[in-house]
Amino acid sequence: MQTTAQKQLADFFTQLEIEKRVSIHTLTNYERDLRQLTEFCNAQNFQQWSALQPNDIRQHISNRHRKGLGSASLQRELSAMRTFYDYLLKNNLVTLNPAKYVKAPKTIRPLPKTLDVDEMSGLLEAGTDSVLEIRDVAMFELFYSSGLRLSELVDLNLVDLDLKDKSLHVQAGKGGKARILPIGCKAILAIQNWLKHRVARNETEKAVFLSKNGSRIGQRSVQKRLAEWCLKKGVPQHVYPHALRHSFASHLLQSSQDLRAVQELLGHVNINTTQIYTHLDFEHLAKVYDNAHPRAKKKPIVV
Repeated sequence: MQTTAQKQLADFFTQLEIEKRVSIHTLTNYERDLRQLTEFCNAQNFQQWSALQPNDIRQHISNRHRKGLGSASLQRELSAMRTFYDYLLKNNLVTLNPAKYVKAPKTIRPLPKTLDVDEMSGLLEAGTDSVLEIRDVAMFELFYSSGLRLSELVDLNLVDLDLKDKSLHVQAGKGGKARILPIGCKAILAIQNWLKHRVARNETEKAVFLSKNGSRIGQRSVQKRLAEWCLKKGVPQHVYPHALRHSFASHLLQSSQDLRAVQELLGHVNINTTQIYTHLDFEHLAKVYDNAHPRAKKKPIVV
């Protein structure tokens, strides 16, 4: 690249740092991603940023993909390129943004791991040996009963529970969105049992779930307690709190076939996020079909 092109890139970084006041982490990412574009331009003997066309950006992204970069990383690099070219356009240094309509290869989104209904029942009805385990079962029941996120569970306060009405209030879910959720009878009994033993460190502590020292339990502690519970009860697979939320959504969708209702209960802004559970539902149906249909297991004869 010519000296003028290098200076334009340096000026862009200066604007990000001084005018835009981006974080050092963001600035480092921009520098790394646009360094890759600069190396591509040098290899292709481009002298100015205006020389690049959309096909050149596609070639660069394809090269990066062949080197093993995933979709998320490529999307980030494209975002950096678009932002840089927007800066160049604003300063009349180029006439088009060649990265504007270039897309990264789609990521094959892995299906969330869930437990089936029998596995969930075995996990939640295994019996408790201590006050802490009584608390743990109440937490796990609530995850599965109401589809809470881990952060929503640890943030839950006593005032957010209405056991008489069989509901709870998530004050600030993902994106600050509040929602009202039902609580199942099994979870209510488990919570009532825990509240009999709940001892707070002081009167100002309003959290529903407390650590052994009487203060609000942390997310890492919940993860650790669930892992220990599964190990103790002989559950072979690793189960994490979000798997209980996934199981809630999958089982509810299998029974109700109401995607919009599941979306509302999960607190998803976009229904596309919820639609991943339709794939889980199809997997369940496919397994039932394979096991039950008299001609499903017949292998075709290859001629």
